[in-house]
Amino acid sequence: MATWKTSRPTATDGATMAAVVQERYGTRPEAVLRMGRRARPDIGPGEVLVRVRASSVDRGTWHMMAGLPYAVRPVSGLRGPRLFNPGRNIAGVVEAVGPAVTGFAPGDEVYGTAPAAFAEYAAARPDRIAPKPTGLTFEEAATVPVSGLTALQAVRDKGSVQRGQQVLITGAAGGVGTFAVQLVHHLGARVTAVASTPKLDAVRSLGADHVIDYTRADFLADGRRYDVIIDIAGNRRLADLRRALTPRGRLVITGGETSGPWLGGTDRQLRAQMLSPFTRQQLGTFIASEHADGLRDLTALIDGGTLSPVVDRVHPLSDTAAALRQLLDGRATGKLALALPSA
Repeated sequence: MATWKTSRPTATDGATMAAVVQERYGTRPEAVLRMGRRARPDIGPGEVLVRVRASSVDRGTWHMMAGLPYAVRPVSGLRGPRLFNPGRNIAGVVEAVGPAVTGFAPGDEVYGTAPAAFAEYAAARPDRIAPKPTGLTFEEAATVPVSGLTALQAVRDKGSVQRGQQVLITGAAGGVGTFAVQLVHHLGARVTAVASTPKLDAVRSLGADHVIDYTRADFLADGRRYDVIIDIAGNRRLADLRRALTPRGRLVITGGETSGPWLGGTDRQLRAQMLSPFTRQQLGTFIASEHADGLRDLTALIDGGTLSPVVDRVHPLSDTAAALRQLLDGRATGKLALALPSA
């Protein structure tokens, strides 16, 4: 069994909290995630203690839990998990602020990211949280940070989507995809969304102009060319994706899964980066940045009515393993939230 290490101090007053606990790597959430108690985190200078009201799961949750591909282990822990659970998304209320923190005060409602987020309390950096969108519940807000930031950076920053362009989004009904469809539609581009049969109506309702059911048709078969492809959940060969691009099109790979334990599909992303300088097409990938500026941009879009999280189901924190299983089995449209008691 792995020896537990944490990257931060725990409460010196003996206070504890309910938390999801993981003691070893494993691919089955029901086998490695359990409810337990941990010491409540102390906060140091430049940190904010948040009483977590909600969190959420995403594909990255599984990668951190499983320690796969092995390329994630310098971050997640070489021999065993570095943190006591793999959660990152939070929405909640500021409990306390450390020295030198400005802009936040106890009682503020916030959302963002923090380590070991599947717990009653989390210690967050001020540059990774922002005021919660006023029109969202805590559960809705908790589904936004990781997936919303990824979609924003894929569509706006890396994809440079412009009005009138033709944009293809694979994995359009997932957590990142449902945000990406709305963002592309908002920017005035034409959205072709790839999803499975039960989820087609959902992506249409988000602004997709055209949908392709990948269980019945290949998006390459009709010969259409796209100015931008946001490849979220695909595992198609790089050559296939290039054929679907215009001669000066832009490919943004934000995901894609294979069973390879070492790279897990990231080899395709690396090849895209290496090939891009030698072609007129722009091929690339990125690692999403978690920062307050992006969260404030998302808040403006949400409060302005442009962007809405799609929440498939809200699970209690005690059912974190079941929520992650639902995600892994492909039974979710949009996001899955985790709710914590308010007191």
